Amino acid sequence: MGIVIKQSFNNLITTYLGFGIGALNTLFLYTNFMSEQYYGLVSFIVSTAMILMPFMAFGVQNTLVKFYSAYKHKEQSVFLNWMLILPLLVAIPGALCCFFFYDQIASFLSKKNDIVYDYVWYILIIAVSSSYFEVFFAWSKVQFKTIFGNFMKEVFHRLGITILLVLLAVNLLSIDAFLIALVFVYVARMLVMSVYAYNLKRPTFIRYTIRSISTPSKRPQNFSAIIKYTTLIIIAGSVASLLLDLDKFMLGLYENIENVAFYAVAIYIATVIAVPARAMHQITYPMVAKMLNDKEYDEMRKLYHKSSLTLFIIASLLFLLIICNLSSLYDMVTESYSAGFYVVLCIGAAKLLDNCLGINNAILYNSNYYRIILVLGVLLVIVAVILNTIFIPMFGINGAAIATFVASVLYTLFKIGIVYKKFGMQPFTQGSLKTFLLLLLFFVIFYYWDFSFHPFINIVLKSTILSGLYVAAVYYLNVSSDITKVIHGVFKRKSP
Repeated sequence: MGIVIKQSFNNLITTYLGFGIGALNTLFLYTNFMSEQYYGLVSFIVSTAMILMPFMAFGVQNTLVKFYSAYKHKEQSVFLNWMLILPLLVAIPGALCCFFFYDQIASFLSKKNDIVYDYVWYILIIAVSSSYFEVFFAWSKVQFKTIFGNFMKEVFHRLGITILLVLLAVNLLSIDAFLIALVFVYVARMLVMSVYAYNLKRPTFIRYTIRSISTPSKRPQNFSAIIKYTTLIIIAGSVASLLLDLDKFMLGLYENIENVAFYAVAIYIATVIAVPARAMHQITYPMVAKMLNDKEYDEMRKLYHKSSLTLFIIASLLFLLIICNLSSLYDMVTESYSAGFYVVLCIGAAKLLDNCLGINNAILYNSNYYRIILVLGVLLVIVAVILNTIFIPMFGINGAAIATFVASVLYTLFKIGIVYKKFGMQPFTQGSLKTFLLLLLFFVIFYYWDFSFHPFINIVLKSTILSGLYVAAVYYLNVSSDITKVIHGVFKRKSP
């Protein structure tokens, strides 16, 4: 776990820096300096782009991680070349469809909100830029270099948006200029990541023609397996993106665009709970791929238990901090945004359970059993669409949260069951039970307890007390040996 803890910790710091900047944008800059209508438009554009991104990437970011370690040095260059070519098979036809059928696509997306009609190209450009960014990030992951890529993924675009919002606030940017600049932020992120990836591993570029592409010598070994995997993994990536962004997309189709803004703020608050898993996954995905290729199942089982427990402990603390301070947090935001209170509860609980998976996703997507999860994922997306169609007209943004919660929890439980059935592994230990009991205890104590000060002071005081007692309980109960060592190391360095 040494390299995992080191890079996960660095990634965690970077990710939280990004989320801190994002919180500034989401909770204060957007809500104070952009109208609810345009904030809803921005959320709709980005969410729709993120739904398209796995298709545009053609599953290459996962394929690169799975197969790279199986090739020798000379074969790696041919493999990397193809990883750059494959996304074009979707991106180019997608651009042509947008060009020739713009009116039909725009009319469908704007049937509830006319404001969306003029921004379909923005969605496509962000989707393609984000897809190639993920390809270049995966390029660096297989070199076990994730810190810079994680900075670009979590911090770069949010910091760029902060600058744009400040310029908007002081009237140096119009709203139209802001939206154009937003697109260029995503393009710039992709270009910077490409330069970094090439510096880590510069492939020997091969000249391709339409005729030579069909020549076996121009293709990597196991090419048919690569194409089969990457075609199917598109579905897996699409399922994950759909479960994350489908609700915001469907809200834009059924509700006024302002509701997308209210929902986006609530989702952002709840998504903070997912940060530890995101930070750890950057390094564990390539490690698990290598373990599977080398058949190191005992090591993988240990990593499964440790990663699950570590993430559950950290995510439980985050869940408590958010839920127990939620009323005070909404007191600091424009009143209309408090409509997302119950959205945070639903999505936060789903994210908490998702952290219990540990390296479960890495095992599934890098094994030969990914086809099973693809089928289940597609079924659950269909369920999510049906539930959103039913609940959004009935309950608005709370209906979207209920639909997402049910679909996400079912998906998580299915993934745990498949790994257990196929590998004889499950993520839970006695430490998981201890953590769950601590979660319940601290929730009962702190949820209804509040100070009568300014909301910001309330949050600081309650968070300090809750965090201190929670960390002390985890340490003295020795819930996780890894976390106990980290805490002990911190105390030891601070002691004279």
